[in-house]
Amino acid sequence: MAVYKIFPTKDATLYEQFPNRNTGLDQILEASSYYYNGTRYNSRYLIQFSTTEIQNIINNKVTSSWSAHFKGYNASTSGLSLDTFLYFYTVSGSWGMGTGTFDSTPQVSDGTTWNWKDYSGSLAWSSSGGDVNPTPVYSQSFAYSDPFDININVTDTVETWYSESVPNDGFLVRLTSSIEDSTNNNIQPIFRYFSIDTNTIYPPYLEFKWDDYLFNTGSSTNTVLTTPETFVSIYNNAGVYYSESVPRFRLAAIPKYPDRQFITASYYTQNYYLPESQSLYAIKDSSTN
Repeated sequence: MAVYKIFPTKDATLYEQFPNRNTGLDQILEASSYYYNGTRYNSRYLIQFSTTEIQNIINNKVTSSWSAHFKGYNASTSGLSLDTFLYFYTVSGSWGMGTGTFDSTPQVSDGTTWNWKDYSGSLAWSSSGGDVNPTPVYSQSFAYSDPFDININVTDTVETWYSESVPNDGFLVRLTSSIEDSTNNNIQPIFRYFSIDTNTIYPPYLEFKWDDYLFNTGSSTNTVLTTPETFVSIYNNAGVYYSESVPRFRLAAIPKYPDRQFITASYYTQNYYLPESQSLYAIKDSSTN
């Protein structure tokens, strides 16, 4: 399976408590609902990916049916109830990222905020906290035992962005209305995720996946493995690879527990093929995991 990732072109958190504060260059994106001095405040975040990059992948790289997932890495989470949902809406209307951070002094207001699509005093959101389309809406639930990273299948939306049948203004991520409007001060969930401006290796991204393999044994008479336990070795592993290179790996596979039989040569000189429908591989950077 081929995997291709693209990173956001812009993102920003909208804070109800600070309705004119821009956070376009913050390292953290936040979706939360909390009490401060007896008043409940909410935060939501916006994130957008390039239509041009989406079209380039689908037109020039994808070779079969594909899917697209929105993924984000959790920085910290607190205040969860038994099951807490994040909702993912598509944004209605263009917005400006801005150059502010949460800690900017004086406060920066040159981009989107809780009240404004762009710099303060420019176009206001029709509904404070960001305008969204009624459909589609995606959700992901979180419990104490779950990982808090985001992984949402957004293929349907990306298809409309690719065809430009719907304007691509990105996603808005928020908590449910029942939490944002709650009067229970025991309910105060806070989700924080790394943004495109993070200095870590965990920025959010849009991930495309598709099958790109061809299983063809040609004139070889080697046998396909049927046993679940095997020894697999990889030859031609250079260890270091460069952008745009096309490496070739040679796999040597044999059963771990071969059937008993009488033969006149070593059993381990015979190579096998890995089964087509049950074999997966991944390449992982050993430095960053």
